[in-house]
Amino acid sequence: MNHLLHIAITRKVRPGCEPAFEEAIRRFFVSSFSHAGTLGAYLLRPLPGSSDRTYGILRSFANESDRDAFYVSDEFDQWQRTVAPLVEAEYSRRPLHGLEAFFREGPQGSHPPRWKMALLTLAGVYPCVYIFSRTLHPITNTWPPAMAIFITSVMVVSALAWVVMPLLTRIFSFWLYERLTSR
Repeated sequence: MNHLLHIAITRKVRPGCEPAFEEAIRRFFVSSFSHAGTLGAYLLRPLPGSSDRTYGILRSFANESDRDAFYVSDEFDQWQRTVAPLVEAEYSRRPLHGLEAFFREGPQGSHPPRWKMALLTLAGVYPCVYIFSRTLHPITNTWPPAMAIFITSVMVVSALAWVVMPLLTRIFSFWLYERLTSR
């Protein structure tokens, strides 16, 4: 089956190795784009000021066969050897489906129910859309509508990815990951 695939990878970096890890991943990102079917790669850094040293890596592939070929390639094997002294443990790798991109795995290794992810995402999207559309309107009201909506969307998505969703998922983690009790 051919369809776009998104993969989430997490790596815990050894203390003090963060700059070396970031430089190594930057070089790996550049070289990995020569691999057929690799469509994108993005690094998610730990929140500034936090003691967390877990980095997220999002990769996109054209299809399953390109993904599978990438992870058995010599280039990926070389990356594993290069980064081994910089990280604490093996990495985790899992496919992303829709809203899961905003949510970490819970204590049992699973994601919250989709209805909870949707509600919390709505709780983040609505105020962002409201604030950015109202704030940017005086600047963008004379622009072509498609450009104004694009700029507002960029601001909303950026705020969600780096500020709002990490904050909301932390605040509401008790609710997202609570166990359902049997009746």
